[in-house]
Amino acid sequence: MIQPNRILAIGLVIAGLLSAGGPTRAADNTSEELVEKARLTLEKMVRTKEVEPFPALLKRAKAVLIFPMLLKGAFIFGGEGGTGLLIARDRNNKWGYPAFYTVGSFSFGLQIGGQSSEAVLLIMSERGLKAVMEDQVKLGVDASIAIGPVGVGVEGSAGTHLNADFYSYSLTAGLFFGGSFEGSVIARREDLNQQFYGRAVAPKSIVLDHAVTNPNADPLRQVLARY
Repeated sequence: MIQPNRILAIGLVIAGLLSAGGPTRAADNTSEELVEKARLTLEKMVRTKEVEPFPALLKRAKAVLIFPMLLKGAFIFGGEGGTGLLIARDRNNKWGYPAFYTVGSFSFGLQIGGQSSEAVLLIMSERGLKAVMEDQVKLGVDASIAIGPVGVGVEGSAGTHLNADFYSYSLTAGLFFGGSFEGSVIARREDLNQQFYGRAVAPKSIVLDHAVTNPNADPLRQVLARY
């Protein structure tokens, strides 16, 4: 069980980061804008040579979490956070519609600086998807996570956590840097789900039950189907 005061601390740090500015403030993103930015992030990730195994892993993934912009900053206290979406395959192996989530982490120590990045988390197991669906999940505690293998085929990376529930891939300034999400908290964004689908709807109803649709997500689904 994630401690409420830890979640609050993460939220305060991330709020400070976002209010400090940056290319785009997360609060200014509508659900439709996030879906389009998620599509661009996914296409960029597939085209980046340094993440060569990414398309092969994507073909095997149960679901994906896409975060078009993560803001990271630190001055003694540090934090990283952003809003994105979760989309999963159905029983016929077709990609469904997105539910919105936020990710955040908190750290303390000798650190200073800031960074903006994009990230995709590939969910490789039913256990990983179930952990996200069952409310809030802490990566590395409730589900295993590893930095995506680089420069080798999927089969050739069997010694590098091939059985992980999640693989994380991150890009900054167009370059792969393999950011770690160990200890990050993933939580649902019910406000964005309601905004995108026009009514209150639980992530499980969106991702697993396919109770709602929105054509604004079709371009993203087409990109996923292509790869």
